Amino acid sequence: MTQLEMARKGEISEEMEICARQEGVPPEFIREGVEEGTLVVVRNNRHDAVMPVAIGTGLKTKINVNIGTSGDHVDVALELEKVRIAETAGSDAIMDLSTGGDVGMIRRAIIKKTSLIVGTVPIYQVATKMLGSKKAIVEMTEEDLFDAIEENGKDGVDFITVHCGVTQRSVGCIHEEGRVLGIVSRGGSILERWMRYNEKENPLYERFDRLCEIAARYEMVLSLGDGLRPGCIADATDRGQVQELILLGELTKKARDCGVQIMIEGPGHVPIRDIEANIRLQKSLCHGAPFYVLGPLPTDIAPGYDHITAAIGGAIAGSAGADFLCYVTPAEHLRLPTLEDVKEGTIASKIAAHIADIAKGVPGAREKDLRMAQYRKDFDWDGQVELSIDPEKARAFLEKSESAKEEGCTMCGEFCAIKLGKKENLSD
Repeated sequence: MTQLEMARKGEISEEMEICARQEGVPPEFIREGVEEGTLVVVRNNRHDAVMPVAIGTGLKTKINVNIGTSGDHVDVALELEKVRIAETAGSDAIMDLSTGGDVGMIRRAIIKKTSLIVGTVPIYQVATKMLGSKKAIVEMTEEDLFDAIEENGKDGVDFITVHCGVTQRSVGCIHEEGRVLGIVSRGGSILERWMRYNEKENPLYERFDRLCEIAARYEMVLSLGDGLRPGCIADATDRGQVQELILLGELTKKARDCGVQIMIEGPGHVPIRDIEANIRLQKSLCHGAPFYVLGPLPTDIAPGYDHITAAIGGAIAGSAGADFLCYVTPAEHLRLPTLEDVKEGTIASKIAAHIADIAKGVPGAREKDLRMAQYRKDFDWDGQVELSIDPEKARAFLEKSESAKEEGCTMCGEFCAIKLGKKENLSD
């Protein structure tokens, strides 16, 4: 039985027990969430080497780190080092988005390397294979696509992005209404071209039952991708995006009927005033399924700083109910991220997730901030450093004041407000 089938029978699986301990909630809370579809327990049944992770309503906001090769940069050792950095910085999941080199080998190396759950986008493997065979992407067959999905399941991939809502109808909405940037999702663009060239419907939509059969076999969570997500704030919440979301809501019910757990992926570039509305719309149309968002980015003009842009959007999205934040690095829109980019992006996303957890009232989130306040009051520098989201950077920046005899940093020295306050209390 799948996790969802067990939950419906009132049974608590080993994975649910583990997730309950990680989250500090009763196991029954996890079971009920899985049954209702408001949370998912993520771990492929062939991936015993990792701890399962629960994502969804009432739980800590999780973050994902994207890594992977490109046609211009194929360095497996570098990608594996990115895995290490992401783990150290506190990521909850890794997605391998490789599109260069031996994609299958790279995926298996990442799965072997990491102790985190792993996600992929199987259509990238197919596209890379076609390119290596000197074939056009539009020559891909339905069997090529489903074979790749099966292979990912066998390898132990825990969740896969599948762009099932990119259909002739939803794409038609974009063409009819018009967009500034059109389709910016790689998977969405590949499928749109394939459908147009072959004059066929998207096989991931048309043969969704087959997709669910594979997912159930390996206990892979289906992350229904936002192939028509907006690539700039001018395109946000248009007919194409909403039509795709409506279809994903319909598919959510079908997947659950097959015993398959579902997450929904979301935008993208969204004006700050529309972020909460996007979260509420997804939760309503997709029956409370966990929401996995890229950013979102509330402005388009911050290349080089898009990790900050995404952290702002992610904090708002998470506070409004988003469950899973996909990090964005400073290199977004500019290049394949470096090791430092991966760290900066991960930390920024962790900050956003923590801010969201405080807003949601997640147990233990606010308590961390109260402990930090006490450490500052006591001038407990070690406590402040160790509790910080990035202890390494905090320790490197710390500069105690000699004039204040370490009761203050070099910003204020003897004029440290906390130090002066203590002196005033002593005089009283």
